Amino acid sequence: MNSKSLRPVEILLVEDNPADVLMARSAFEDFKITNILHVVEDGVQALEYLRGEGDFAGAPRPDLIMLDLNLPRKNGHEVLAEIKSDPVLRNIPIVVLTTSKSEKDVLEAYDLHANCYIVKPVGFVNFVEAIKSIKNYWFSLVTLPSEVENGKNPT
Repeated sequence: MNSKSLRPVEILLVEDNPADVLMARSAFEDFKITNILHVVEDGVQALEYLRGEGDFAGAPRPDLIMLDLNLPRKNGHEVLAEIKSDPVLRNIPIVVLTTSKSEKDVLEAYDLHANCYIVKPVGFVNFVEAIKSIKNYWFSLVTLPSEVENGKNPT
């Protein structure tokens, strides 16, 4: 739970690799992160989720998006561009969490206003440590937009 919030933080993980989804779920459980993790498998589902369309009608607005770049149907750069160009969605922080170390991918993600870019570490222990770092930064130190929008005092 976010130490500054009275409710769990809603996280949307956009990831098509079942092994990475399993590792993320395990990492959140290992660190007793009580935030709520929602998972979609591709870029089209991510946008449907965020817009509350189809099967995702009534889905909670995420406080943080963890976005892979290598996705089917609509890649992460396309998803990032659509989110950041939408005035209703653009203030949701996006952590790009991907295997790509390409300078082109890094620059494009930041040009599209990603909040940070993390290369997925190899191996479960390293992946868990990366999730722990994300947790410590985004859920303990940072004030998320939903905390301000909901009238919470971020101090």
